[in-house]
Amino acid sequence: MAKTLLAWSSGKDSAWTLHLLRQQGGDAGALLTTINEAADRVAMHGVRRALLEAQAAAVGIPLWAVPLPWPCTNQDYEARMADACRRAVAEGFDAIAFGDLFLRDVRAYRERQLAGSGLTPLFPLWEMPTALLAREMIASGLRARLSCVDSKTLDARFAGREFDAALLAELPGAVDPCGENGEFHTFVYDGPMFRAPIAIEPGETRDADGFIYADLLPCPVSSR
Repeated sequence: MAKTLLAWSSGKDSAWTLHLLRQQGGDAGALLTTINEAADRVAMHGVRRALLEAQAAAVGIPLWAVPLPWPCTNQDYEARMADACRRAVAEGFDAIAFGDLFLRDVRAYRERQLAGSGLTPLFPLWEMPTALLAREMIASGLRARLSCVDSKTLDARFAGREFDAALLAELPGAVDPCGENGEFHTFVYDGPMFRAPIAIEPGETRDADGFIYADLLPCPVSSR
């Protein structure tokens, strides 16, 4: 079995990728996540580092956080990711798994970037029907909130909503049920890949150039 690094976004697709790897008798040796170093949050998803670290503890896998400058050029991104890949190869990793579903240009980009790196790209969720996949995730006990919504494709009121059957029923027909086209991003706080759920509470919602971020906060530990 290959020693696998997992591209971990903090969202449902990467969490489900971990679930499938484990079902197939494997696991991930580390979670690789890009962090906006100015905001100290997960890039694109806007999730706080504290919650990302809570996820890593909940799945029992070390976290590799890759800091990205802001603003971040494509050259910056590729250089930092190349450094992470060299570290992975040096530490004995053979492969890196992604939660991509059907965007062929994204897959082709990853394959080009990894060519000759020593890491084989894996796509365990590739071409799974997303409507069925979304329902399977929810039925399994996966729990997630919409942490970011692209208001150009999905109404801002969906930001912060639970990723559940009610949400799927309300999504416009043009929106992918898994948000694969970037319509929304999620934060997973429970599921079959977790040892225990992560307690969260809603924070402020903000609009950043049409991307609606619903902040999520770690629940404070009770003093009792």
